[in-house]
Amino acid sequence: MRRKNRFMFVLAGLTILTLIAWGPARAQTVITLWSHWADHDSKVNFVETAAKNFEKKHPDSKVKITWYEKKALYPALKVALSAGKAPDIFYSEVDQIEYIENNFLLPLDDLIDWQNIEKWARDAWTFNGKTYGFPLESSTIELYYNKDLLKKLGFQLPPNAQFNQKQFTDLVRKAVAAGITPLAQGVGDRPFPGHYFTYQTLLIKLGRADYHKLLTGKLSYKDPRVVEHLKWVKELIDAGLYPKSFTTQKLGETHYYFHTKPGALMVAMGSWYTTRAFNPVDKGGQPENFPLGIMQFPAPDGAACPNCKTAALGGSYSINAATKHPALCAALLNEMATPEMGTRWLTDVLVQSGVKGDTSKMTGKYKPYFEEITARNTGTEVYIGLPHQTYTGQCRDAAVQVMNVAFPAGLISVDDAVAQMDSACVKK
Repeated sequence: MRRKNRFMFVLAGLTILTLIAWGPARAQTVITLWSHWADHDSKVNFVETAAKNFEKKHPDSKVKITWYEKKALYPALKVALSAGKAPDIFYSEVDQIEYIENNFLLPLDDLIDWQNIEKWARDAWTFNGKTYGFPLESSTIELYYNKDLLKKLGFQLPPNAQFNQKQFTDLVRKAVAAGITPLAQGVGDRPFPGHYFTYQTLLIKLGRADYHKLLTGKLSYKDPRVVEHLKWVKELIDAGLYPKSFTTQKLGETHYYFHTKPGALMVAMGSWYTTRAFNPVDKGGQPENFPLGIMQFPAPDGAACPNCKTAALGGSYSINAATKHPALCAALLNEMATPEMGTRWLTDVLVQSGVKGDTSKMTGKYKPYFEEITARNTGTEVYIGLPHQTYTGQCRDAAVQVMNVAFPAGLISVDDAVAQMDSACVKK
């Protein structure tokens, strides 16, 4: 009996020592993240890889990600932010300044490792001296072309990949004469593709400062440089720059028109062109071994900034100003801000990023494409934002109706376009 009691005493002592040694179970800190891209497997995999890397370094923390389609995400965020129940980190886009105006976003200036982030991408998220977004997805407006068709027409891309006004005009006319559509474009389901050529070349003509004045109503469309430029674009339109299906052709159809049937010399598009074109052929992608090239938009006569180009930010992440874990949230985003992850994004997602990637370390058949687009964007002066993202109110409506559709479709004259845009946009 005494031996049994001694055994029970020893067992109790061991149990107490074990409890003291281990202590109470530590509760994990949960970092919540809501994001668009529910149906984008490559982007989901990228973010989840960053989360796993974070959890390995922070074993007491767990990342809980909720994936949404954009249409469902925005109203859910609006309700959650208003109720004070929003996630620690959430998907955002740079034009959602209402988040900043309502103090929902935490400034990231002292939290993020910015050395591997493109300066222009950070600048795009900087308001009143503070940076509010982590710029993950980005794009530039590019002029893609079919290398074989260019050669067939007897043209060679200049060393700087940019034709001048006369050269480009000759190229358009020769393409039309050969029965080839010069520029595949359509506005059947989007408010912006008709802007691409006119405004990208206007940016080159005016330079960033005056171009910004034009988009913000501080420069008249009656400015002689603008009128001169629009007359040249109208000359190209009248010569047959766009397909006859311009007003009805949808974005997806534009891809197919360019690279498959009937085929076009060029297409102007955001560099997210790859998200469709690099799909398998049976899912709408371009044919295997398609001779895809990238040229700079042509330089009009008297161009103030031949190397200017428009860039735009897409999916980004912001930290909730009300989070209780700002350092951990920043640590998670910093897992995405490394050269290795920047390269992984390029390789797997096949679109550009605000995070710098090393194309020399890329593998796979699309490596040459990213080397070419990197070359085309090296040394450029970036203007951030598309016209329909910059214009507001009746000016935006006019730009969509006049400059996106009526003018490039050849339905109105330069004088009419100038008068309508001035009436709607110029601040008196």
